[in-house]
Amino acid sequence: MSRPENCNAPSGSTGTRERVRRRALAIVASIAPGVVPQGLGGFWANAWPFPAVVFSAFMISWGAECAQFLVSQGMALAMLAWLQALPEFAVEAVIAWSQQIHFMTANFTGSLRLLVGLGWPLIFSVAALGSWTRERRLLRRIHLDEEHCIEVLALGPPILYFLVIYFKGTLTLLDAGVLMGLYFLYLWVLKKVPPREAEEIQDLEAIPRRVMRLPRRQQIMAIAFFFIVGGAILFFAAEPFLHSMLRFAVYFGVSEYLFIQWVAPFLSEFPEKISALYWARRPGKAPMALMNMVSANVNQWTMLAAMIPIVYSFSVGTPTHIPFDEFQRTEILLTIAQSMLGLLLLSNMSFHIVEAGGIFFLWGLQLVRPHLHTEVTIIYFAWVTYELFMTLVVRRRLAAFGAFARTWKAHGARARVSVPSR
Repeated sequence: MSRPENCNAPSGSTGTRERVRRRALAIVASIAPGVVPQGLGGFWANAWPFPAVVFSAFMISWGAECAQFLVSQGMALAMLAWLQALPEFAVEAVIAWSQQIHFMTANFTGSLRLLVGLGWPLIFSVAALGSWTRERRLLRRIHLDEEHCIEVLALGPPILYFLVIYFKGTLTLLDAGVLMGLYFLYLWVLKKVPPREAEEIQDLEAIPRRVMRLPRRQQIMAIAFFFIVGGAILFFAAEPFLHSMLRFAVYFGVSEYLFIQWVAPFLSEFPEKISALYWARRPGKAPMALMNMVSANVNQWTMLAAMIPIVYSFSVGTPTHIPFDEFQRTEILLTIAQSMLGLLLLSNMSFHIVEAGGIFFLWGLQLVRPHLHTEVTIIYFAWVTYELFMTLVVRRRLAAFGAFARTWKAHGARARVSVPSR
C-alpha cells in the first residue's frame, strides 16, 4: 500500500509531493491559524479553552439529561450530538472547501473509526471501573434499554448505503440527499418515543435533579440555558482549543496525514467523549453514554458525509461529485467493516467486555500498523460473517429488531388512542 502522502501524486514526482505537503500545511493553518509554533509558550498562554470545553460539555450533558424527560432520550441525545459535533463539522467543512479529497476522506473515516474503536471501549472501561469501585463487581456486559433499539438500527441504512458509494467510487449530491433523508427519517422515528418516566428523576445527579423539580416553564428555561450557553461556550472555545492542542501535536512532529485523520477528529470529538465518560462512570448511565456515541455515529454517517459534496461543490463553483481513488476506497471499506461489526454486536441490545476488547484491539492494530489495513478489514468482515452465522444458522436472536417492533407497536397504538374522536 502506498504512503498516504503520495496517493494523489505520481510515483517519483517530488514537485507534486511538495505541493501536496504545502497544501496540507495550508489546511492545518486554516483550521487553526498559527498552528506551526516557534515553541510551546503560546500553548500555555492559551490553555483556557480546555476548561471551557470541559465546562461546556458538562452543561450540554445536564441539558440532555433533563431534556429526556420532556422528549425521548434518543431525541435528547440527537440534539446533544449536533451541538457536540460542531467542531468536527467545522474541521471537515474547511478541508472540503480546500478541495483536498484525500484529506476529506482521512478526516471523515478517522472520526468514525475513533468513535467506535476508541469511544465505545472507553465507555465500557469507565463503566467497568465505576462498577468495581462501587460494588467490587466485574462488569461483563452493558445492557441497553429497549428504546435504544432505534439508535442501534439507525446505523444500518447509512452503512449499507455507503457500500453503494464504495462500489461506484464517488460521493455525489444525490448521495447527500439520500443520506440526509435517512437522518430525518431517524429523527421522525425518535419523535414517536415518549419521554422518560418522572420516577427516574431521582436517579439524576444534583444539578439536573434540582432543575427537574422546578415548575415546567422553569424547567424548559433551564434546559434552554444549558444548551444555549453550553453551545455558545463550545462555539467560541472550539477554535482556540484546536489551535492550542494542534500546536502541541505539530511540536512533536505529527505527520500531516496522521494529524488530519486522527489528531483533528480526536480533538474535535473531545466534547462528545467528555459527556459520554461523565455518564459512563455513574450507576445505570452506561447505556446512555454508549448511545451518545452511537447517535454521533449516525450523525456522521449521514449529515457529516452529506455535507462534504455540498461544500466541495460550492468551493468548485458548480455541482459536482467527489471521486475516490483506490487508497481512499480502502479507507472507506475499513470504516464500513468496523461500523457494520459494531451494529451487529449492539443488535443483541448489549455490549460485552470481550466485544469491547476486540474492537479496541483491532482499532489499535490499524492505528500502529497502517500497512495492515487490508488484513484488519478482512478480520472485521470475518467477525461480521461469524455474527451473521450465529444469527442465521444457530438462530441467535437479534434483540434490537424485536425491541423495535414492540416499541413501534406500543407508541403507534398510543398515537391512535390519543387522536380525539369527531
